[in-house]
Amino acid sequence: MNYLMLSAGRRGQLIKDIRNSLGPDSRIIATDNSPNAPALYLADAQYLVPTIDAPDYIDTVLGICRKEKINVVSTFIDPEIHILAKNRARFEEQGVTLLVPDLKTAQLCFDKYEMFKYLSEMGIKTTPTWGTFEEAAEAIRNGELSLPVFVKPRTGSGSVGARKVTDIGTLRVAFEENPGLIAQELMTGAGCFDLDVDAYVDIISHEPVAIFAKRKISTTIGGANKTISFKDDRLVTFIRELVKHFDFRGPIDVDFFYKDGEYYLSEINPRFGGAYLNAYGAGLDFIRFIDKNLRGEANEDVMGQFEEDVVMLMYDTVVIGKKTGDGLLQVLD
Repeated sequence: MNYLMLSAGRRGQLIKDIRNSLGPDSRIIATDNSPNAPALYLADAQYLVPTIDAPDYIDTVLGICRKEKINVVSTFIDPEIHILAKNRARFEEQGVTLLVPDLKTAQLCFDKYEMFKYLSEMGIKTTPTWGTFEEAAEAIRNGELSLPVFVKPRTGSGSVGARKVTDIGTLRVAFEENPGLIAQELMTGAGCFDLDVDAYVDIISHEPVAIFAKRKISTTIGGANKTISFKDDRLVTFIRELVKHFDFRGPIDVDFFYKDGEYYLSEINPRFGGAYLNAYGAGLDFIRFIDKNLRGEANEDVMGQFEEDVVMLMYDTVVIGKKTGDGLLQVLD
């Protein structure tokens, strides 16, 4: 099987883990729009591509699929997911499987306010959210919402622009400067913690077949860099119920808050999460699930079958290379 990983960026260890799970006859191809994306150089081959909003972006990716005989495509960034979902038919015409949800699910996952409204309609516990300054101010006046609050872009990625706001004046200015914000209840305090779940939704059965739950010890650049696994059967039940309301295909990363004895869904990233490395290191290999699905077989249900107290500690490393005429680097040993 040949994998194409789009927008590789800094996900070097994930590329290495995927490479480690593949057989000797399989290859990983990586793309990015910058020659300075380190993860490019940990793949078997690399391509520079236009930005994801460029008119010729999808044509470029499809050309790589033909040249490299690609079987499956995934992306590491949220803004690209709905673009791929919109063009699913063009990939399927070439026999390429996309590890992205259907278009409606992709759009819901990218727009955090629409996701909040949808989850609320479905009766799924989620972080209380307000879509305008006026809505948030009214909620503060009537006691539904208390300062400080948390604001972030409704279609943001990587926690860019996300921050705590302590007073009503600053909240007003924040929305005036960026009307695309949402305001949320600040999920902090004693007994409250931030966590996420890596889940695999089988491409053939459309059922969740595996999860890995981990508590975030610390985060940086919008993602967890230190985590520890834990088990709770309530999360297994939560994920099983959640998946009924969406059309996911493959790996998903689900962020939660735990407060006052309840789990609240924060957001869903329908792709490999940055901290999936913890799950892989603990022996939960989604690549093998993908490989089995691509061979036309459904995976067995192993929900909840992972070890507790497995810790992930990220650290920085480097790629050293020499510039070449094509704009890429020649990696130096």
